[in-house]
Amino acid sequence: MTPVSWSCMTPVTYWAIVESMTSRCQAERLAIAVSGEAGSGKSTLARHVAEELALPMLDLDTLTVPLLDQLRETVFENHWLAPPHDGVVRTARYAALYATAAEVVATAGGAVLVAPFTAELAGGSAWADLVRAVSPVELEMIYLRGDPELFARRRAHRGQARDAHRTDTGRPVPPAVQHVPIDAELTPAQQGFRVLRALGRRNEIDPGSTVLGRNFDAVLCDLDGVLADSTASVLRCWGRFAEELGISAAAVESNHGRPARALVERLLAPDRVAAALQRIEDIEVADATGVEPVPGAREFVAGLPAQRRAVVTSGTRRIAAARLSAVRIDVPAVLVTADDVRRGKPDPEPYLCAAARLDVDPARCLVVEDAPAGVAAARAAGCSVIGVLGTVEPDALAAADLIVDGLDRIQITSTSAGLHLSPAEPRTQPSR
Repeated sequence: MTPVSWSCMTPVTYWAIVESMTSRCQAERLAIAVSGEAGSGKSTLARHVAEELALPMLDLDTLTVPLLDQLRETVFENHWLAPPHDGVVRTARYAALYATAAEVVATAGGAVLVAPFTAELAGGSAWADLVRAVSPVELEMIYLRGDPELFARRRAHRGQARDAHRTDTGRPVPPAVQHVPIDAELTPAQQGFRVLRALGRRNEIDPGSTVLGRNFDAVLCDLDGVLADSTASVLRCWGRFAEELGISAAAVESNHGRPARALVERLLAPDRVAAALQRIEDIEVADATGVEPVPGAREFVAGLPAQRRAVVTSGTRRIAAARLSAVRIDVPAVLVTADDVRRGKPDPEPYLCAAARLDVDPARCLVVEDAPAGVAAARAAGCSVIGVLGTVEPDALAAADLIVDGLDRIQITSTSAGLHLSPAEPRTQPSR
């Protein structure tokens, strides 16, 4: 790094550099509490968020477990998580976390706290104590939700002795306090992206993109990860399916954006394919009810003329209908699914099929995608492409003309010249 020569700088240049250095080194004035059951991945997500926001991380286990483990033989008759100690120890542990958080927030301006926060999520005095501990900065609660069986498998895999002493409370009660729900099935990067987006940390749109200001004859949208934030549902369903049939989880993850048939035919004997495809379809349809829309998806679709839009998905028609219903988007007149083509993405056939049904030139179509296979298919069809973040890293969508972190970042205006694409008007950031 070239050293800075301070003596030759004007006052304006000096203060500009000082301000830039300060803004890069200054932590967020925000307290974030990451909650969830043991095995939900709280610490991993919290560390990811803390690094992104340059905030200190305070983990309840890190602060208290080493001390309590040292006291087991001299103070506790049995494990400190087991009755009759559990209630007293719980109060003491959280008192230590709160006292430490108060000191850290007062000196560093913010922190990321990690704990189950079971009582705090129920509201009442426990929630008030947590809010008071991080005052005067605002508190944002992140809640990792997921299948209890998933958490149990993770606890068994990590093999920590204290997990054997945890009380099984059954299926968790949904939080009563305001919170940001995050699916535990997602990767830490996918989780962190959704947390930061919920906090109003949005990616800037490239103003020099060639698609901005252009007019198109039609917009062709992928479904999963573009209109429906179904990544967690897909991972959850295929995880169950893989476990049932003994399929590698890694192979499942590598198939994102491609038809299920492509994976099943590669991994199973021909006489098992039909039954396996029926089974994964049943699992995905049943799980679709909890799927939520990608930010801005409903508004984006509502702004498109019915005869100028299509949904193009690698799923079956039955799965597509279930997920569109879950996010409250009507099934369009043109819906191209795995049932309608011989070759799925990354082959261009799905997008060529949609353009033909709309009777438009593919070169005059704008495709919205979230997966490399979909971007490749759109490119091969001759379409322009917008990449939506949330499923893969930005580099994986580098072939797209424009990358956004939600459809609320762009808008389509219908004009006599066609569908005009432009950045959406800035919106007020959510208050915390």
